[in-house]
Amino acid sequence: MIPRYEIPEISAIWSEDAKFSYFFKVELALLKALEEAQVCPPIGHHFSKAKINLDRIHEIEANVHHDVIAFCTSITEQVGSEGKFFHYGCTSSDIIDTALSLQLRDSLKIEIKALTEVRDALWLRAQETKTLYTLGRSHGMFAEPMSFGFKFLSYVAEFSRRLLDLEQFEKCLTGQMSGAVGNYTILTPQIEERVMKELSLEVEPLSTQIIPRDRLATLASLQAGIADAIERLAIEIRHLHRSDVAEVVEGFKPGQKGSSTMPHKKNPIASENISGLARVIRSHVQIAHENTLLWHERDISHSSSERMWLPDSFGLTVYALRRATKMIKDLHVSQERISARAQEQFATASSYILHKLIPTYEGSREELYAHIQSASFASNNRDEFIKALKNKGLKIDELKLNSNEEMYGEQTEAVFNRVKKIYKL
Repeated sequence: MIPRYEIPEISAIWSEDAKFSYFFKVELALLKALEEAQVCPPIGHHFSKAKINLDRIHEIEANVHHDVIAFCTSITEQVGSEGKFFHYGCTSSDIIDTALSLQLRDSLKIEIKALTEVRDALWLRAQETKTLYTLGRSHGMFAEPMSFGFKFLSYVAEFSRRLLDLEQFEKCLTGQMSGAVGNYTILTPQIEERVMKELSLEVEPLSTQIIPRDRLATLASLQAGIADAIERLAIEIRHLHRSDVAEVVEGFKPGQKGSSTMPHKKNPIASENISGLARVIRSHVQIAHENTLLWHERDISHSSSERMWLPDSFGLTVYALRRATKMIKDLHVSQERISARAQEQFATASSYILHKLIPTYEGSREELYAHIQSASFASNNRDEFIKALKNKGLKIDELKLNSNEEMYGEQTEAVFNRVKKIYKL
């Protein structure tokens, strides 16, 4: 990851040193299982002082051109004759793919925390703006007034669903210890189960020397869904941030500048940045799905791209989530402008008036609709609209037309409570 978007905790998990440390953890779990199955004598203690030596691994790999062999040799040469049971009965992919699941799990914990923080920040802003009424928009046009909190609440619900997706994926991470082409020639499913229990992973039901890559394709799709949620949020803020709307403004720090040549500018740089990163995250879906299309039991055409897209996906997603959290916390909501606009555009009450008059109107719905439509088209403000309605003989004096909250807020609390209950907020 380039330094601008690097998340140190993610980079640490996907560093080369960390990769071999995960390999070592899996190999030691296998040794423990071999000891318990009495396949080998108790020898695990001989490996307690063995260290990951990247320089030595690189030196060996330059000759053998195989990173797992280089890793194994660098460990066993530190141990002596007892090293003969290291990597016993397994194949490279047993170690690589099981270690990969450990990397995924540790990365997911960081991402789940970042996703939770965005969701919680949105929930707070939703509650703060619950009784603030804004003009909802349909097709980009003014529709009906609604709680501004519903805007935030929509994202609360979406991010909650993405959070549930990630948590479920984390629970289903699998490992394998099935040997070449997954035929258990040396190791047994019972030994495999012991290894996975030690590592707190599920056993892959059927590995073909590798863990099937449809699992990673699922992960890429989940990450893309998170990118969608982040960008949908970013697009809303970008629209509301526009000069001609100006209902929200991203936080602007003292000393910050919005343009190299126009001092008046306050640009929505966080939301624009998030939109761009979301495009990169979604691009990983194609790579991950193409990686499912391997030859026979396995090949390694997936390997090179996974070394890039997996750490990049986690790094960019966590970066975007953290930036989104800060953006939401620092966001200025222009309550006076929002309320004034919702009151000024009173003709948006057309649907409310239509449905409130239907039960007592003596003509057809179509006739009533036409009357209200023509009145709204001919009016520039509340007073003109009401006068036009009365001129058409519509009896609106008994309707509650005093405030948007009175007209549109009756069910707001119920919707908030439903979201709170369903997503356990």
